[in-house]
Amino acid sequence: MTHDTSRRWQMLAIAAVILYLLWLLAPVLMPFAFAGMLAYLGDPLADRLERLGLGRTLAVSIVFIVLLLLAVGALLLLIPLVSRQVDNLVQNLPRYVDWARNVALPWVQAKLHLDPSAFDTDRLVEQLKAHIGSIGDAASTVLGQISRSSLGVIAWLTNLVLIPVVAFYLLRDWDRLVAWIDRMLPRSIEPTVAHLAREADSVLGAFVRGQLAVMLALGIFYGAALTIMGLSVGPLIGMVAGLLSFVPYLGFIVGFGSALVAALVQYGDWGHVLIVVAIFTVGQLLEGYVLVPRLVGEKIGLHPVAVIFAVLAGGYLFGFLGVLLALPAASVILVVLRYLSERYRQSDLYTEEGRGDPVLSEVDVVVETPQGTVETDTVVTPRDKTKDATPPA
Repeated sequence: MTHDTSRRWQMLAIAAVILYLLWLLAPVLMPFAFAGMLAYLGDPLADRLERLGLGRTLAVSIVFIVLLLLAVGALLLLIPLVSRQVDNLVQNLPRYVDWARNVALPWVQAKLHLDPSAFDTDRLVEQLKAHIGSIGDAASTVLGQISRSSLGVIAWLTNLVLIPVVAFYLLRDWDRLVAWIDRMLPRSIEPTVAHLAREADSVLGAFVRGQLAVMLALGIFYGAALTIMGLSVGPLIGMVAGLLSFVPYLGFIVGFGSALVAALVQYGDWGHVLIVVAIFTVGQLLEGYVLVPRLVGEKIGLHPVAVIFAVLAGGYLFGFLGVLLALPAASVILVVLRYLSERYRQSDLYTEEGRGDPVLSEVDVVVETPQGTVETDTVVTPRDKTKDATPPA
């Protein structure tokens, strides 16, 4: 085994061990992941304050206080609003059930010519009540166990307290941590890793900060537009649509479907349905042509199918932590894949031309045009072996 091969196997083993430890410790990494995201978001602002002459600790303290005030203010603003919207939804729930039973299901049955027994509303309601009862029993059992387990409460409170504490220390020592990682890298790969890290930081910065701004803008737009329209649960639908917009089309589908049903139940006419269609059409145009190009940019280049796959794969492998980190991780993986693609296109495996295949033959393609014949490029076709075969005696 050569020296280069041995070194590559060593680095591959180190990377495999790190990935295995991350997978093994995924259940306890949640507060550290949240803290790392907060530190990453706050580091550029802390660096700016440092360039103005402030010390690192003072700059981090100012950024940390600003982030804390924003979080507390958002909670104080959103909790009463969400509480009122949920109460409103619960009060209107009988109307939704009555509309589904007397309007939606008979219409679907008539249009699709389905068996009436398939839409036996009494049977569906009984099954729903049975499932709700079992879910309630399970939830009460789980909550009872949690309330009886002091360790569960302590663990939950510890995670809640750990997030701001770890975020503060990570933000204060961010530059030193980056420098330490750079010093620990093997010198043979340090330039490459540093280049990829800078590009990944650019992509992540564009994605994380831009996507949060897009989610906030869409939530405000949908909530305000549906509220002006007069929809009683408009703010709640707008918030849900904005939060789910980090997955392509998911926020639009959930928000549009919910607003459509709410408008039909509350008003029962086609005029308000058309208003809902107009609101979400404008929202999609606003997201696709204004918000995403300006706030996120085209540098990330994640295909919608890749985004959906990343979210599902992250949730399957790491649970909620995987869903939280799926898109940032996919952005970094995209940077690495671009680099590997360039390396491949410059390698001998791609550029070296092979010997001619004796099974194939080249045929010149001639195109007839009004000005005359034009000879185009050659096309490689399978050789017809019957022409070369000796006829039987």
